[in-house]
Amino acid sequence: MSENFPPPGFIPTESAIPGIEVFIPTPPDSGPHQEIVDFKCPQCGATTAFSAADGGLTCTHCSYYEAPKKPIVGRAAEQFEFTVETMARAAQGWGTARKELSCQNCGATTSLPEDSLTVVCPFCGSNKVIQRQAAQDLLRPRFVLPFKITEADCARIARQWLGESWMLPSGLSDIATLGGFTGLYLPYWTFDADLQADWKAEVGHTKTERYYNNGEWKTRTVVEWRWESGRANLHIDDLLTPGSARLSQNLLHQIGNFDLSTLAPYEPAYLAGFQAKAYDIPLEAAWEVGRQAMREQARLACLSQTSTPQVRNFNMNLDYANESWRYVLLPVYVAHYTYAGKTYQALVNGQSGAIAGQRPVDWNKVWLAIAAILSPGVLLGLLGLMTAPLAGIGMVIGGVGFTLLIIGVVIAIAVYLKADRMDDL
Repeated sequence: MSENFPPPGFIPTESAIPGIEVFIPTPPDSGPHQEIVDFKCPQCGATTAFSAADGGLTCTHCSYYEAPKKPIVGRAAEQFEFTVETMARAAQGWGTARKELSCQNCGATTSLPEDSLTVVCPFCGSNKVIQRQAAQDLLRPRFVLPFKITEADCARIARQWLGESWMLPSGLSDIATLGGFTGLYLPYWTFDADLQADWKAEVGHTKTERYYNNGEWKTRTVVEWRWESGRANLHIDDLLTPGSARLSQNLLHQIGNFDLSTLAPYEPAYLAGFQAKAYDIPLEAAWEVGRQAMREQARLACLSQTSTPQVRNFNMNLDYANESWRYVLLPVYVAHYTYAGKTYQALVNGQSGAIAGQRPVDWNKVWLAIAAILSPGVLLGLLGLMTAPLAGIGMVIGGVGFTLLIIGVVIAIAVYLKADRMDDL
């Protein structure tokens, strides 16, 4: 029997039971994986680099220019099912010879062009790095969103951003030592699915009722709870989930307004002159994150169907169908700048120019502003106490002071929380 196994058209696969061999149909041949290619100038032989301005290749030595060759597929980009066949057919590696930068400070691993002289980690700014040949054993990206914003655009955007808030130190945009922006393709997974959510909950209806007490009729407000149920159907399209945990998820969310309508099929040429990050969050783990995000969307859709917003004992059964995924690279610029001896990080969306990052807060300004906000209420309150012996006047002044103090406290808390978020991002 062993001479006839595996049968024609089948290959062995992993078995969950020791001693039992399992075979699956041989996946259809998807053709040879893309060969590793170099980007050499046909005019002078020097290295070329991708141009964020129009997507072409420009020689860094003789200025030879090659027009872009990029069909735009956008949201019509092919999607892939969660099947063994899909994973078996997936190409691997970057499709071009690249080096790998391994940071000894934060542990991040970044892919960069072979001729790159970079010795600084784009994630933490450390120069404690080791370069080696990039691995080619991970899934190859299927689609890419090309850079549209240039480094010069980033510098202008960053300086404007560093001077836009009164909470920041005066002249921060001029004082801060702003380093260069590193163009970095970040890995993302996109997920699609059809959801069917059946829900049931007790929904509260407020009503006023009259009751008789101590010889007179009175009114009171009560909540009457009634069971309600329903069904919500949702189609989730292109839910973006980061494929790396090396950058702040909060910052990525702030700049994450990517327009996927300009997605292009992945070509190694897009990486010319740029660094790239391979995914460290694999497909299965990213899908779990995506499922939780989808579940929350389904929950909100169900709650929107209730007749009132008062809900208790909520229960939801959720079914997923037609799940699919894509592995894409999205453009982000990363920069570090120093102020008062401390290093801060900023991210810029390489397509839209949206910026987010850490900014130092001038807490002296913040505390003075909070004091100015609270002082009218405090002063009027003290004046009301001093004029209390005067008939009625002290009560009026004190009441106005108390009202202003309450308003001031609310505004002061909002100012403090905004400053704290800005300082801690």
